[in-house]
Amino acid sequence: MIKILFVGDVIGKPGRECLRKFLPLYNKKADFCIVNGENAAGGRGITPAIAEEIFSLGVEVITTGNHIWDDKKIIPYLKEDHPNLLRPINYPPGVPGKGWGVFLTRNKVKVGIVNVSGRVFMPALDCPFRGTKQAVEEIKRETSCIIVDVHGEATSEKVALGYYLEGEVSAVIGTHTHVQTSDEKILPKGTAYITDVGMAGSYVSIIGMRKEEVMKHFLTQMPVRFKVAQGDPWINGVWIEIEETTGRALSIERIKERVE
Repeated sequence: MIKILFVGDVIGKPGRECLRKFLPLYNKKADFCIVNGENAAGGRGITPAIAEEIFSLGVEVITTGNHIWDDKKIIPYLKEDHPNLLRPINYPPGVPGKGWGVFLTRNKVKVGIVNVSGRVFMPALDCPFRGTKQAVEEIKRETSCIIVDVHGEATSEKVALGYYLEGEVSAVIGTHTHVQTSDEKILPKGTAYITDVGMAGSYVSIIGMRKEEVMKHFLTQMPVRFKVAQGDPWINGVWIEIEETTGRALSIERIKERVE
């Protein structure tokens, strides 16, 4: 059995502080740690320095999403050989970076990670269903243990992808909305699923950003620069247990904790 720790979208410095305080204890229980880091730099994007900071905490893979390009310093980093920082697989050919990879857990078990973006209320990328399925077929040449981060807005699209991949992957984990859902389950064919794993950041906020600017935007419909909220730090994630020979998920358990 392998135990995977997956932490939801990290929002700016408060989210990174959550990781610094949370991971030293919890990472000891994990065989492999995945963090979605697309909002780790000031609430939008990620930089090379912040990626390295997160890796230094014992994180094996950082997944991302539609905000991967918001800080352009990450583009040359992705052009280099940094396979542990993933961007969505369904960007067109020629885009820097990779959308999937096969990695070794701490107990030397191969695990495949796929990062894919939904396209309902999201940028019009290539088909997330066919693109993920193609990557899964490649990964299964090496391992049956496969985790998919589906970064999407629409609940229906994420649920559909979960059932589309049911029995083919170990887990389908939703990210992007920053609001943890309570629908974690093991699908009948052995795939763990949750619609959204949530976020790491301030809960006195609107999905990690200061309430004042977000409400002003909704009230006026004018452009407003959002700022990362401070205080009341919480971390969301999931524990996933996988049978290493078959790749079937044995359990999925939500994490929702205030970080002191």
